[in-house]
Amino acid sequence: MLRTAAVSLLAAIALAPNAAPPERAVPFHVGETLTYDVSWSDFFTAGTAVTTVRDKHPSFGSTAYYIVAEGRSGALLSALYPTYYKVDTLLDSVTLLAQRGSTYSEEGHRHRYRTTRFDRPAGKVFFELQTDTTVTSELAAPVAAQDVLSAIYALRAITFKAGARLTMPVSDNGVNHSVRFDIAAPERVDLPTGAVRAWRITPTVVDDQQEPVVRHLAIWMTDDARHAPVRIQAALPVGDFDLVLRSAR
Repeated sequence: MLRTAAVSLLAAIALAPNAAPPERAVPFHVGETLTYDVSWSDFFTAGTAVTTVRDKHPSFGSTAYYIVAEGRSGALLSALYPTYYKVDTLLDSVTLLAQRGSTYSEEGHRHRYRTTRFDRPAGKVFFELQTDTTVTSELAAPVAAQDVLSAIYALRAITFKAGARLTMPVSDNGVNHSVRFDIAAPERVDLPTGAVRAWRITPTVVDDQQEPVVRHLAIWMTDDARHAPVRIQAALPVGDFDLVLRSAR
């Protein structure tokens, strides 16, 4: 469904190159900031994560939202193993497809910088990994492919229906993935600021060989026009992570 809508929109733009295509209606705004407490394996608060829609500006021949997500380890974890992550994306305001995304990570003394650039007309993704050396690659990708962060914000713009199933191609770390989102009915979610009703969305991620990549993912988005992600759970090899919204503005 998501892929079909994106392909149709890109085709319409190609047929009317001199017309100014309208921007998509979105449930977020420039300046929106969501702050999360991050817990690890139910033991302690491992850190914080903040996502911000920084601005909207001309980009790659169109206009894009510049969205940034940052995560830092808390005081206890930093004393043992300090970590910092910054993920950003340029989300096209007309197609709601990623133009370019990057991830910068600091894990102890190891620093990495990864970038993904989408060439929609060529149907390609260009990936670069910078550590002590630089490695580049390119791969064919579906026309509606997203990066991880843009996928979440594009998902917020979808009209949800209980029992619906959506699919979205996602290119991450130089690998194409397919993500299926199963939408369940809204349910109560308890937050530090009080209880809200939120849609439970279960992503299933497989790589280009149809092998599962991440298991036991769940996202809760508010049952209102904003579709704000209020909770994210993920079971990873290093433990279970739980992000719970602390504040929103």
